[in-house]
Amino acid sequence: MNITKDRKSEIIESYKTHSGDTGSPEVQVAILSERIEHLTEHFKTHRKDHHSRRGLLMMVGTRRRLLDYLKRTNADRYKELIKKLGIRK
Repeated sequence: MNITKDRKSEIIESYKTHSGDTGSPEVQVAILSERIEHLTEHFKTHRKDHHSRRGLLMMVGTRRRLLDYLKRTNADRYKELIKKLGIRK
């Protein structure tokens, strides 16, 4: 279910804001987005997996709160991130 260690390292490398960065909002949102995409694919074949669906909704809420925080503190970083991830129109 989870993303692999190598894939997580790739995501951190591409979204980090400085060297040694693993916890910035950009990195956290990118990792959550990867997990959300994976679960979305899972639900295409397992429609009745409601327990995992609850986890998906919790991840979406967490990502939304992180994006709201980023938008409130630095709108330029927010716009760049959503463009890079392609999660908004």
